[in-house]
Amino acid sequence: METVNRNRYEELARAVSAFGAVKRGLSRALPAHCQGGAAAVLALVKHHGDMRTSRLAELMAVDMSVCSRHVAHTVEYGWIERLPDPDDKRSRILRLTPEGYAMLGELDRRVTDAFSRHLTEWSDDDVALLTALLGRLRDSFGDCRAHHA
Repeated sequence: METVNRNRYEELARAVSAFGAVKRGLSRALPAHCQGGAAAVLALVKHHGDMRTSRLAELMAVDMSVCSRHVAHTVEYGWIERLPDPDDKRSRILRLTPEGYAMLGELDRRVTDAFSRHLTEWSDDDVALLTALLGRLRDSFGDCRAHHA
């Protein structure tokens, strides 16, 4: 790889590493009882539909024990229910409850409010460009996983 391209990617790597500050800022906007792991459980079950905990752990890219802890938290708050799996009576299917949908609405509102507070100086075009580029970056890594699987 030529030096110019390498430097460009090194700058990108530093910028992505520093993105943790944005994630920490957004997590401060979330309710104390629904932080990152629980919020991810809710969002993934909403996006992908009812599923087993093992599938959720894959989607979260975490160990089953970590995933189970997050699921237990969401069940305790009534945001997720565990139902018998019709295909395997030993397993449970995770499903969002009405309270889970309500919490997702609250999370969306809080994150949107945080962005609107922090990006007041940004133009609509800049926000749209960032959104498009982040989607493109995510998709590039998604394609990468598919090629290496």
